[in-house]
Amino acid sequence: MLHHVEIYVSDIERSHAFWKPLFSLAGYKESGRWGDGFTFESSKGAYLTFVQVAEKYAIHPYHRCGVGLNHLAFSVVDRARVDRIRTHCLELDIPLLYEDRYPFANGGTDYYAVFLEDPDRIKIEFVARSSDR
Repeated sequence: MLHHVEIYVSDIERSHAFWKPLFSLAGYKESGRWGDGFTFESSKGAYLTFVQVAEKYAIHPYHRCGVGLNHLAFSVVDRARVDRIRTHCLELDIPLLYEDRYPFANGGTDYYAVFLEDPDRIKIEFVARSSDR
């Protein structure tokens, strides 16, 4: 259903360094890179493009609790993949959200996910597609 999402970021190099290993772990492939942006694509063709924000707009800070995007959620193949992404974040001191409730921050035992923030404080979620243990 989703075709693509485009996100403007404050520092394209910092965002690329953040997103590339996460998307690699999640099974997405980099499909484009140019001076002011990059794109990662899923196996089903949906893609995310990240673009350097123009300087005249950079003064407007992002906050996920304001009007606009709250978070992005990505489906990954299984719980082991979620755990690998979490380990990657811990190793790089990437801010994790709801860590005290990992991996069931949404309650129950069926929704297995890790929540984190990107360099611009966009909330990101990786959730296991299957309920394997």
